Amino acid sequence: MSIIHSFSVMKRSSVSSWVFFFIIFFLLVFAATTFFHWTDLSKITSPSLLKTIKKLNPNTEILLKCFNGNLTPTCPAAYFPATFEFKNSSASACPDYFRWIHEDLKPWKSTGITREMVERARDTSHFRLVILKGKAYVEKHAEVFQTRDVFTIWGILQLLRLYPAEIPDLELLFECGDRTVVKKARFQGPASMSPPPVFHYCGHEDAYDIVFPDWTFWGWAETDIRPWKTILQSIEESNKKIEWKDREPYAFWKGNTEVSSIRQELSKCIVSEQHDWNARIYPLHWDKEVKQGFKNTKLENQCTHRYKIYVEGSAWSVSEKYILACDSMTLFIKPKYYDFFSRSMIPLQHYWPISTQNICNDIKFAVDWGNTHTNRAQVIGKEGSNYIQEKLEMKFVYDYMFHLLREYANLMRFEPRIPSGAVEICYETVACPMVDPWKEFMEESMVKSPSDTPPCAMPAPDKLGPLQEFQHTQESLIEQVEMRKGEYFRV
Repeated sequence: MSIIHSFSVMKRSSVSSWVFFFIIFFLLVFAATTFFHWTDLSKITSPSLLKTIKKLNPNTEILLKCFNGNLTPTCPAAYFPATFEFKNSSASACPDYFRWIHEDLKPWKSTGITREMVERARDTSHFRLVILKGKAYVEKHAEVFQTRDVFTIWGILQLLRLYPAEIPDLELLFECGDRTVVKKARFQGPASMSPPPVFHYCGHEDAYDIVFPDWTFWGWAETDIRPWKTILQSIEESNKKIEWKDREPYAFWKGNTEVSSIRQELSKCIVSEQHDWNARIYPLHWDKEVKQGFKNTKLENQCTHRYKIYVEGSAWSVSEKYILACDSMTLFIKPKYYDFFSRSMIPLQHYWPISTQNICNDIKFAVDWGNTHTNRAQVIGKEGSNYIQEKLEMKFVYDYMFHLLREYANLMRFEPRIPSGAVEICYETVACPMVDPWKEFMEESMVKSPSDTPPCAMPAPDKLGPLQEFQHTQESLIEQVEMRKGEYFRV
């Protein structure tokens, strides 16, 4: 073989080697990219590698991955990047009930919130929540009825995933009971201390509790009530099945009559041989319903009457939103407590007010009026339903949580810290140990990727208009109903 021929062979061999190298390199890069795109990010432990992958796939959906066997679930290093940009930067206006965030936090506007204030309420709270750098930690203080605390915490985890890197560091206490705990009477007078900030599902005019969305938005497994997004869709479909004019011309209510005196009063309106108050009341025994598989408590099957009744239980009741979601005109028995969304509802527009003094008489009058003024009654029912379906969709529930927590964090005058008894919580540690239907409800209500749009825009307090005028309007409309009722019974 000549030297020239030998060189030629070596050259061709060298070229072939380089081609082979580039092919292998391309295949490795392709395989790696595909692997990182489809592999659960929670299993990648290298922070630097995780950061690189997040830049490549900021909107990757992360599903719940639970271990099979006896391995204890642990939280991954992180889910999403420390910074995040929305695809669509335009924000819609928040519903009017967001104005109450400013009102609920007003007691601490001038003083701020100190650690001493927070610690004073430790013994009256069920758990402490700490959020640091996008991660959540919980210290449990007391036992909670059923799984209220678990699903409340689950909801907060969804918020952190929906708006990554947007929730500031904070520390707060949460109460999961029915009745309010921070009574105003204890903090009156010039020498009294500032009230402790406590988050709760409901508020009262005589309390300082900070109102927060209740656990049932992510499902109430003990009563087979599915997450809010699912049940709202089911009720919307049910509304289409029976036209309002074809529904039973009575007021409907079903529930536990033993939990409060006001419900016992309502039970006196059950139809009898002596009286028909235009009400159809059905006492409910949950122990019996559990054994029967909740066949008689499907909320989407309870939109069959022209009128529905809302009445409180031992305090505010989670049934409120389900009742209002029907196209039926809601008869609202005057409540003592309130939740986060209903304070901006208007009498005779979204509901018909019922006094607590003569409940049966008021119900009879309301139904007689509605059956005489069918068009107006139907409009009130539809307006109440629209209020719920349009202004209480899950995006707005999360946005309310978002703005409330940010406003609260702005008032904090101390650095949040993780207590020694707190544990880090995440999808894996909360959902994986659960069994169905609790786990099923959690998976159904999961936020799998960040929001494409930012939270709604909440106006500043000075742009909302006088709150006193709004409340005066509500009271005036209720007085109109009382006048009509008086004329009705005189006739």
